[in-house]
Amino acid sequence: MTTTHTETTPVVPLPARGAAAVTGLGALATAASAAMSWTWTSDFPGDLTYYGSPAGLQWLALAAGLLTLVLLLAAQGVPGLRWAAPTRSNNAVLYAATGALTVAVYAVAAISSELGGTTNLEPGGWVLAAGGLLAVLGALGLPLDRRTAVPLRILDRRLFLLVPVAPAAWFGAHAIPGDKPVAPVMTALSGGLAIAAGVVLLLQLGHLANSGLRLGRIDRPLAAPRALPSWVEVLLIVLAFGTGLFAITFGIDTEYGELFTGYLLFVALAVPALTRSGLLARLRALTVKHRPVTTGAAFAAAAGFPFTQTSDQYTSVATNILIFATVALGLNIVVGLAGLLDLGYVAFLGVGAYAAALVSGSPASPIHVQFPFWAAMLTGAVVSMVFGVLIGAPTLRLRGDYLAIVTLGFGEIFRITMLNLNGTTGPKVTNGSNGIPRIPDLQILGFDLGKPHTVAGVELGRFSNYYLLMLLVTALVVLVFARVGNSRIGRAWVAIREDETAAEAMGINGFRLKLLAFALGALLAGLAGTVQAHVSYTVTPDQYTFAEALPPNSAFLLAAVILGGMGTISGPLAGATLLFLIPKKLEFLADYQLLAFGAALIVLMRVRPEGLIPNRRRQLEFHEAAVPAQASGEPTALTKSGA
Repeated sequence: MTTTHTETTPVVPLPARGAAAVTGLGALATAASAAMSWTWTSDFPGDLTYYGSPAGLQWLALAAGLLTLVLLLAAQGVPGLRWAAPTRSNNAVLYAATGALTVAVYAVAAISSELGGTTNLEPGGWVLAAGGLLAVLGALGLPLDRRTAVPLRILDRRLFLLVPVAPAAWFGAHAIPGDKPVAPVMTALSGGLAIAAGVVLLLQLGHLANSGLRLGRIDRPLAAPRALPSWVEVLLIVLAFGTGLFAITFGIDTEYGELFTGYLLFVALAVPALTRSGLLARLRALTVKHRPVTTGAAFAAAAGFPFTQTSDQYTSVATNILIFATVALGLNIVVGLAGLLDLGYVAFLGVGAYAAALVSGSPASPIHVQFPFWAAMLTGAVVSMVFGVLIGAPTLRLRGDYLAIVTLGFGEIFRITMLNLNGTTGPKVTNGSNGIPRIPDLQILGFDLGKPHTVAGVELGRFSNYYLLMLLVTALVVLVFARVGNSRIGRAWVAIREDETAAEAMGINGFRLKLLAFALGALLAGLAGTVQAHVSYTVTPDQYTFAEALPPNSAFLLAAVILGGMGTISGPLAGATLLFLIPKKLEFLADYQLLAFGAALIVLMRVRPEGLIPNRRRQLEFHEAAVPAQASGEPTALTKSGA
């Protein structure tokens, strides 16, 4: 079905074959530059001085060039590659070429900035820049799906005052002698203004490009896929998850911030390219057809991550990501399904962690008991659920901002209470700011998770053991979320979220169901908290605040749910992964880390307010006119008010 007011025309008037040739040449040059030297000195992270030995950012250039070339050939109908672009849309080629150009511009800018000018570029760097530019120019000459008219949006003109103010503040800050007390403050202020001005310009350039390119989407019916034996389809699913595991592992294993930033830029454009090509839709159809195989392949790919590592350095990061993602899924029940704004949810994680720490045999625990693994996890989950009921019962008759303020207060009350239970200002239970240290490692059926073990010839360290345990916990939480979300209770939660008054008029007991959501979300957070207590060895009150530079905290948890996509399973998982990795990898920005992180969130939410992986209802809420109607004979599309 074709969306109204669209056309298929090039942006740059070029012959179709000439445009394809230029795009292919640019893609080949981008890929070939990975085998060349980009700079003469090894001072730039990754050591890009070798010929024939790609490293760091060069791998991203190779991937971007090859992806652009494959999608171009597939869109041109080259036999053997048509599977890569079932839609035959050249928009996918443009997105991939833009990814190649983005990697090229970022690499050249990073090398020039860190080494002191473009004179530090070797031939490979210039070939990279030229290849990325040629690929985009050629792709703009291909027939693209475009809207006939897009009005230009102008930001608030007062924001553009930041553009001249930022350089003035920068020169003023550097004119102040370094021994003056005000010098660090002015330097930080000038840096913040520079980032803010950059965000304003980036958003306005995005609106300008949107108005000039007028890229749209024409939904064409996909050709019937070639009939394949079942074992081949299963193999394709396995290969897809294996590729996904490699891509995620590459991002987690990045050793320096420059490479991670380039990785994010490439992925941000590669995913839309694969979406526009129709390849992801084909893979999604296969996963639906072979759902049990898909579930097994996803779990096997995730479980295979520790076996790709040579140390526990990055497995510890993956373990904390799983903890963060599991808690975000629990919050997704409260926020995404029931529509309750909870700003103190991290307190339930803390309740579970403290409860498990008190009964796990820590010498600092005043209880002096050591429960087995299953009993400690059950204790943390049940205590968190009880607190969820106790807090929810008197507060859930509130709505909106009032409920948010009360939950924010609960989060702070929990932290302050844990500080005061130190034996001086209150009973000695939590040791105050010292927390409960020396929590022993878990032992499951005689298996000590704190000791390395060799499995299939690979030594798994302590964090690898906890990663696999947390993976099982995450799988359990996903199962609970999926079952509850598709049940009558889940549909009632959605009805309450959309319109509580209308839901109650239809006979739904709003208070009871909201309390159930609160209790279930708290239980899942407490379950993750029990594992977190043993992973970190120590539980302290400062781990459970409203906002900090690193997750988990209430602000990051809520951002993970909204950014990933409320009401979905994969959305919070993706959001939690990004929100944990980005601050972790942006540590090289030092004082500007949180500012740059906040700016990135603003840009992302402006571009995709419905989240990275939204459900259809959320898409309708933000882009109702842009979502095509379903063909007759298919299930009726959900509307804003539908449940």
